[in-house]
Amino acid sequence: MQNKPRVLVAMSGGVDSSLTAALLVRQGYDVIGATMQLWEDNMERFDPNYRGCCSLSAVDDARRVADTLGIPYYVLNFRHMFQETVIDYFIQEYSSGRTPNPCIACNRHLKFSGLLRKALELGAQHVATGHYARIGFDEAAGRYALRKGVDATKDQSYALYHLNQYTLSHFLMPLGDYAKTETRRLAREFGLSVAEKPDSQEICFIPDDDYKRFLEEKAPDALKPGNILDTRGKLVGRHKGLPLYTVGQRKGLGIAAGSPLYVVALDYDKNELIVGSDQDVFSAGLIASDVNYIAFDELTQPLRVTAKIRYSAREAEALVSPLADGDIRVDFSQAQRAVTPGQSVVFYNGDTVVGGGIIQKAIN
Repeated sequence: MQNKPRVLVAMSGGVDSSLTAALLVRQGYDVIGATMQLWEDNMERFDPNYRGCCSLSAVDDARRVADTLGIPYYVLNFRHMFQETVIDYFIQEYSSGRTPNPCIACNRHLKFSGLLRKALELGAQHVATGHYARIGFDEAAGRYALRKGVDATKDQSYALYHLNQYTLSHFLMPLGDYAKTETRRLAREFGLSVAEKPDSQEICFIPDDDYKRFLEEKAPDALKPGNILDTRGKLVGRHKGLPLYTVGQRKGLGIAAGSPLYVVALDYDKNELIVGSDQDVFSAGLIASDVNYIAFDELTQPLRVTAKIRYSAREAEALVSPLADGDIRVDFSQAQRAVTPGQSVVFYNGDTVVGGGIIQKAIN
């Protein structure tokens, strides 16, 4: 007998979201499954073997899992929203000399906003995802908290720093308490057809994961050749278009030099690529905007935290200070490598997410 509220599970066709649905069915929730239709009509024709997140083949996998679990299943059209908030953003950021994070944009605008609205329309009280993170209510603080998943190798809390108290109150993430090895074992025990399916690694709207080709097709005007200068302003080469480079990059510069050179900065106003030594890539701090806090409503004084400047980065001790315009300044105890405008900086207190924002510039 089902004795818990209705929950809509965001099913991508992978093992994590499929197991999420299975666990919630076992826990007594009234579960419905849904996949967001994001792909272009020619996605499968472009690559018939593509099995990334939300592809047509992923829908087939998700539908089979729903049939196995005996739950209703829907495919919801989010193509227009995906185009505006993820693909257009991706192109615009790269065209502006910044490095975007499309997965964070998708989480923010589609899964944790658009999909929640649709779930409420369908009579669901919650949306569940297969993220490796934990949501809990802090009685002492009187607010919801977001914490890292117990599997440090799979923790996805970095990509969820934009959540607020409203969204946290409506979302479930049952996999946060499991290790990846456990999820595959459980998926086999549930008899799910996707138990051995590999994790998707590609950008979902670029099936071959070649973002350079994608930009050449979608934003050719952004790929304007220009000068490559060293940190002293000396001309050392020519670049093929700033969107094709990122801070910290070494390979593909096409420069013959006596010592390795790395991308230090992209000057979009002058269409110049700045290169230097590995040491030049390190920054003492950064400025970030579009800041969201989970642990409290507003930062009013400097706060010591640990911070990550990209998903794969290690946490570093830092001091976060509020600025007059709502932006923040982050000063690291030790200089960090390749602070990249457009990426997110996320703050932690132990395993709890304090908040985060979008990196605007590095402080050298």
